[in-house]
Amino acid sequence: MSSHFYAMLFRMKYIQRWGLMRNAWEENLSEHSLETAFIAHALTLIRNRRLGGELDPGRAALLAMFHDAPEIITGDLPTPVKYFSEDTAGAYKTIEAAAIRRMLDLLPADLRPAYQDLLCGDEAYRPIVKAADKLAAYVKCIQEEKMGNDEFRVAGAAIRQAVADMKLPEADIFMETFLDSFGLTLDELTAVRQE
Repeated sequence: MSSHFYAMLFRMKYIQRWGLMRNAWEENLSEHSLETAFIAHALTLIRNRRLGGELDPGRAALLAMFHDAPEIITGDLPTPVKYFSEDTAGAYKTIEAAAIRRMLDLLPADLRPAYQDLLCGDEAYRPIVKAADKLAAYVKCIQEEKMGNDEFRVAGAAIRQAVADMKLPEADIFMETFLDSFGLTLDELTAVRQE
């Protein structure tokens, strides 16, 4: 019996993000998920090495890779619509849960428990993945502004504030240490030497 799970998963590249915004560079869900995974891995390393944490950076990255997978079915509902009211937020959660069930049904029964854990998330890692998701979105805003697209200025400021409001020390350290680099050119990035 064949399984359609991975064929479905590989459709992430067809889901465009930022549908209500004029984009200088289109971003798809696959790109966003990989960038979120990079950041979740970094946040976990920061937590472990600098803040005494004991989470698995690989697990954080894996959870981040799957964090938006239900959007393969639901599409990327813009944030202002998704959180317009408690009713719309609740309805979206119901739709997202149905999408997760539908994706899990595409798997052989013996693999479902492992993927249910990845698609539904893990409470211990939820703040890390949430911060990584927001930071990846903020990086997108920085890059759009760098390309002269002022459309992302207000969104970028709001997302940066949302990250700060999370009061997650590893996210604050990431912003302080790594975010300025996203405004540099390739020549500037390659000319910089770390001490």
